[in-house]
Amino acid sequence: MDLFGDRTIISVSRFTSLLKDVLEENFSHVWLEGELSNLSQPASGHLYFTLKDSGAMLRCVMFRSSAKALKFRLQEGQSLIVRGRVSVYDQRGEYQLICEYLEPQGAGALQLAFMQLKERLAAEGLFDEARKRPLPVMPRRVGVVTSASGAAIHDILNVLGRRFAALEVLLYPVRVQGEGAGTEIAQAIDDLNRLQAADVLIVGRGGGSLEDLWAFNEEVVARAVVRSRIPVISAVGHETDWTICDFVADLRAPTPSAAAELVCTSSEELLQRLESLQHRLQQALQGQLALLQRRLEGLGRALHDPSLLLGHLGQRVDDLSERLDNGLRNLLARRREQLARLEQGLAGQHPSVRVAALRQQLLLLSERAERRVTALLDHLGREQGEAIARLDTLSPLQTLARGYSVAESVSDGRVVRASDQLTVGQQLRLRLARGGALCRVEQTST
Repeated sequence: MDLFGDRTIISVSRFTSLLKDVLEENFSHVWLEGELSNLSQPASGHLYFTLKDSGAMLRCVMFRSSAKALKFRLQEGQSLIVRGRVSVYDQRGEYQLICEYLEPQGAGALQLAFMQLKERLAAEGLFDEARKRPLPVMPRRVGVVTSASGAAIHDILNVLGRRFAALEVLLYPVRVQGEGAGTEIAQAIDDLNRLQAADVLIVGRGGGSLEDLWAFNEEVVARAVVRSRIPVISAVGHETDWTICDFVADLRAPTPSAAAELVCTSSEELLQRLESLQHRLQQALQGQLALLQRRLEGLGRALHDPSLLLGHLGQRVDDLSERLDNGLRNLLARRREQLARLEQGLAGQHPSVRVAALRQQLLLLSERAERRVTALLDHLGREQGEAIARLDTLSPLQTLARGYSVAESVSDGRVVRASDQLTVGQQLRLRLARGGALCRVEQTST
């Protein structure tokens, strides 16, 4: 279809669909390199990010089915090598790269994932020696988590059979590589703990590449080892191989055979230890018996004639008896003296004596009170006479007796003190020293 030769009009959706077909047909398998930015990881499990370099940017998406296979965590600014196919997101009309595979530039994806998980678990303290437990000295049963057909189980059984044939071995067969192997290993560790089926666990496999050993680098295995209540020996690969399981385990063995060597002491060594302990015990017992014999002999020499000892004890009893009699007599005498003093004191406190003393005291107080009341009445009588004389001197009657009189208005009973209170013809009542008179005003003067 020639879209530009004539006036053929199509919809935006149709045009976008045509572009999508062209891009997907011509760029179905491309490899790109660039720096990761704008990373988004929604709950759907898809990954959205931008791949950029100094001159351009490209939107990328990695769907959940592909993202689940990633062995490392994406980080802002990471340099990546990406394989994918170009497509168009119709709703926004933008072209994007649908990523199917990612790997970091420089270090491989597995190596980077190993280092990221190692740093994160170390920061949580899961590698600390303080949280690791010692192995049991004499385990009765050893649990082995490995492949039933691998060389590791045969090496472990050979070593254990040679060193201590009576030791029970419980194999929990699992896959040790491939998709889902890590989950199987973690489930085996949890099951053996739940059943309390062993005293110590050996978890491992024979040597191989980093990809072959990857199940023992998965976080699910590390977490299962950490939460195990049974001590765990990690025995993965060869001596130069290190996995995350080695770091979190209670003990790391360089090989499965070495793990079997570490898990129990050989019967020959146990017999040698037993003989050595028996010899040391015999020497200790002989030394202890000799020491007790010497102490017994010393006690025998120090032991005196019992009759002499009884005589000394009898003399001691007599002496103590005499001292007890003297002490009792002295105590009795002191108690009698104390009783006499108390009786004398009580006699002085007898109620009749006390009543007589109080009666005498009451008589004295009555006489003293009578004298004071009499003196007080005399004093008050004198003060009363003096007050009456002073009142008599100041009495208005005495003033009237000297020739004065008091004029009162008959109409309102007010005392007249000045002539301006009077009117001609007004009636007045005069109060004299003896008697009184009724008068009428004929004339006033100022």
